[in-house]
Parts: sequence; C-alpha cells; structure tokens
Amino acid sequence: IQNCEHTSIFHKMAANLNPCISLPINLNENEFQDLVQKVKDWTIMHGGGMRSKTQFSYDSLTVVPFTLLPSVFPRSEFQKAVAIQPALNELTHRVSNDHEFLYSCLEKTIEVDEFTCNLFKLYETTRNEGFTQSRCLGLLRSDYLLDVCNSTSVKQVEMNTIASSFGGLTSSAPTHRFVFQQLGMLDKLNVLPENNALQGLTSAIIKAWELFNEKDSAILVVIENQPMNICDQRFHQFEIARQRPEVKVIVKTLTQMSNEATLSDSKDLFVQGKKVAVVYYRAGYSPNHYFGEAEWSARLMIERSTAIKCPNIQYHLAGTKKVQQALANPGTLERFVKDPQKVAEIRKVFTGLYALDLVSDNCCP
Repeated sequence: IQNCEHTSIFHKMAANLNPCISLPINLNENEFQDLVQKVKDWTIMHGGGMRSKTQFSYDSLTVVPFTLLPSVFPRSEFQKAVAIQPALNELTHRVSNDHEFLYSCLEKTIEVDEFTCNLFKLYETTRNEGFTQSRCLGLLRSDYLLDVCNSTSVKQVEMNTIASSFGGLTSSAPTHRFVFQQLGMLDKLNVLPENNALQGLTSAIIKAWELFNEKDSAILVVIENQPMNICDQRFHQFEIARQRPEVKVIVKTLTQMSNEATLSDSKDLFVQGKKVAVVYYRAGYSPNHYFGEAEWSARLMIERSTAIKCPNIQYHLAGTKKVQQALANPGTLERFVKDPQKVAEIRKVFTGLYALDLVSDNCCP
C-alpha cells in the first residue's frame, strides 16, 4: 500500500471518528509517566495479569497489554455487533450439527493439515459411535475490526468457538474507568459500555451443570500445561464459586487427564472420584497442546463421555476459518437461516475471505 493510501485512510478515520478526549493530555512528562505506572499497578492488582511467555513462572505475573486510553468506536456499530450476536450463535449451532456441510468445508483441509485431520477423526469416531450427550455449551466470541475504507462499519474477523478468552479479565479490570477518574474526566465515564461478560459466561456454565442434573457432579476446566492467561481463567473459577459455592471445580491438563481420568461403561467421565457434568476447554485449540497420543486419547475420552462439552468437537470444527470462508460465499447462509432480513444483517458483518489454494472458486469479495 502506498503512503498516500495510508494517509487517505487515516484522514477518513479522523473524519468519521471524533475522539471523546482532547489530545494531547495536559500532563508534563513526569506526570504522564507517573500516570502510566499507576495504571499498570492498578490493572495488575485488579487481575489484569498474565504469566510471561518467555520467562514462564508460576510465581510471577506481568501486566496484560492494554491501551492507556480507550479507542474511539461508533456507538451504532457497537450496538450492531451486540444485536447480531444471538443470530451468529444460532448460525454456529446449526452449522455444527450439519455433517454434510462440515465435511464439504473441511474435506480438502484434512488432507493437508494434520491438526484439523486429527480433530475431524475425533468427530467421525464419536459420530459413528453415536453422540452420548445431546446438549452442548457454546461460549462464543465474535471478533471485529472497523472498516473505514468504504464505510464506517464493523466487519467480522472470526468467530471463536473454543477457549474464547478475556471475557473475565476485561470485565474484572475496568482499566479505562480508572484512567478517566485519574484524569478528572468523570463526565466521560458514561461513554464506556457496561461489561458484565464474566457473570454471563459463568452463569451459562452453571446452567449446563444444572441441566446435567446431578448435584454431586463437578465442572472440569481443561487448561494448558503452562497456562499463561491465568487471571482470566481463575476469574471464571472464582465466579462460579461465588455464585454456587457447592459446585466442585476441577482443573486439569490434557496430559493429566490421560493419566487420571476414567470412562465408565455407561460413558460417564470421572476425575478425582467425581463424575464430570461439564467440561470447559481453555486448551485443546492449538497443535502445541497435544504432545503425543496421550493428549489425543484424553480428548477422545472427553468427547465420548456424557459430560456436556464447552465446546463439543462439532462446535470446535464449526469455528475453523474454512467454515467461516464457506459461510461468506453467496447463497450459503440461506442453508441455515430462513429469514431473509436476518440473512442480510449477518452478511453485512462478513468481510472478504480468500482461500490459499492456487486455484479456488471459494472467495467472497
């Protein structure tokens, strides 16, 4: 992209998005650095921390990356993204239960991508055996960027169907509210939207546990062998304990599950002597979470079980980029959504997705 094109885009952004804060902030260098350090301390003291990727230690945290000031975002587009989410949730659910569509989307991918192939084998195995649990739980996160080239509108980057993170962290550490308070901009607090994601996410997990309908059963959280996003994960566990202190929450890695978990003849999953009602995956979405056959066997054991999975293997596959690309093709949405108005609303947030094939008809401008 030429520099003049960059300049044109930035000028258009400036014209479309009026900042709610006058810049520069009226602080000298020392005052500014003091504010930055204070906000970092406030953020990490309120749970805005992660373990270091390069120097991992269970005994230390580093502050999570954040912007000092909130980014300007059109209220109407934010509200559009919120309003369309239930329709996207329903779409994902219907896609996940359409075997023919999933296979048509992924049949070429599983020939060349080992990870997707292994996931699809899990899916085919459990499907051929017969799914033991008709219920599933989806905690979905739809990611957007703001398109300012042709119009100021939200465009979906991806739909996350497994281990959708940061809902707990962002709602528990409202950093920008603290910044506004420190700058004396109390009149700006009302422009920040309420964020109650943690309560909603954990309420859904608890609801799944209730639907399992065994009061002595447990919730299992599957984490990475070296969990870096620890604060976000723990917020979910602690909020479950706050809402329902009688519910047992067990945390295990796939590696630990391969050694410690068992599957009964009736396909009930047991860990630490507890029957598992809900499995909440915070790992398993990346090839580097599977060190060998042990982790894949543990994942298969979970998928075979009567536990309600969050997500199940079908939802996991429905969140792949190839499926998202196929949904953006003309005429595909109508397979799953019958209301023409709803189809149009969903399609408005789609953006162009292109295959990496040398020759492909599957691209959406």
